[in-house]
Amino acid sequence: MERHGLDPAAPAQGQRVDHSVVDESRARLDRFMTIAAPKLDQLFGLVGLSGCGVLLTDESGIILDQRCSDGDRTTFEDWGLAVGADWSEAAEGTNGIGTCLTEKRRITIHRDDHFLARNIGMSCMDAPIFGPDGGLLAALDVSSARVDQTEAYNRLIAAMVDQTAHAIEADFFRASYPKARIVVADSAEGGAATLLAVDGDDIVIGATREARKALGLSPSGTFTPRPASDIFGREDGPRGFEKAERAAVVRALTRANGNVSEAARALGIGRATLYRRMKRLGLDDT
Repeated sequence: MERHGLDPAAPAQGQRVDHSVVDESRARLDRFMTIAAPKLDQLFGLVGLSGCGVLLTDESGIILDQRCSDGDRTTFEDWGLAVGADWSEAAEGTNGIGTCLTEKRRITIHRDDHFLARNIGMSCMDAPIFGPDGGLLAALDVSSARVDQTEAYNRLIAAMVDQTAHAIEADFFRASYPKARIVVADSAEGGAATLLAVDGDDIVIGATREARKALGLSPSGTFTPRPASDIFGREDGPRGFEKAERAAVVRALTRANGNVSEAARALGIGRATLYRRMKRLGLDDT
C-alpha cells in the first residue's frame, strides 16, 4: 500500500505487457529458456494432474512460458496467470512470483497470504533461478486455484519447485562453460547448484551464486579468475614452477599406471631424467 500504492480490494484483473516486451525478453533469454524447457515439462508431468500450472518468468516477474492442462487453461487466464502477465510486487503486491524475486528465495504464498483480495483463491510455490554471474535471472512458479489444495501438499510441491530451479540453474551454468571442467563444491544448503567452472590450467573461471556464497566470494557480478588451489585452500608443499612440474610428473605417472618409462616418453624426456626429477620432487617409485 505504501510502496506501490495498491488497493487490496481492487477488482481489476492484473497487468499485461505488450507482446513486443515478451518477445524481447524471450529473445534475450532464448538459450536459457531452451535449456529450461525439458525441466518445465518434467515438473508439469508431476503436478499437472492435480490442477497445477507451471510458469517461468523473467527477473522482473513477466511470465514468459507456461504449462497447464487444456481443462485448466481458462481458469488460469481468469486468474491472470498467462504469458505476458506482470506478477511483480509492484503490480500484484505480495504473491509467489513477485515476492520470490524481491526476496531472492524460495517461497510459498498460500491463498489469503496474497495481498490482493482477488488472488486469495490460489496457492503459489516459487523458487528463484540465478544466472552464471550469480545475478537473478528468473522465477519458477507452480500455481493452483484448487480450493482443496492444502498447505501440506503445497510443501511437497514447493520442494519439487526448488529442486527443479536448482537443476535448471546447474544445467545453464554447465552450458555457459562448455569447455571447462565443472566441480561440485560443498554447500550447507542441500540440493543447491554449488558449481565451479575450472579451465585446463586449473584456473577457476566461473562460479554459481551458491558456490560464491559457500566460498566467501561476492554473490554476483563479474567473476575474477583465480587458481583453484587458492579457492580450495590447498597451498601446502611446493609452489610456483616446482609445483607445476610436480603436477605434470604425477599426472604422467598416473596416466601410465606407474610405468616410469611410459611416463618419460609422454613427457618427452629420458627415463633417467625423469628419475632424477622424481627424486628432486620427493616422489618415489610408488
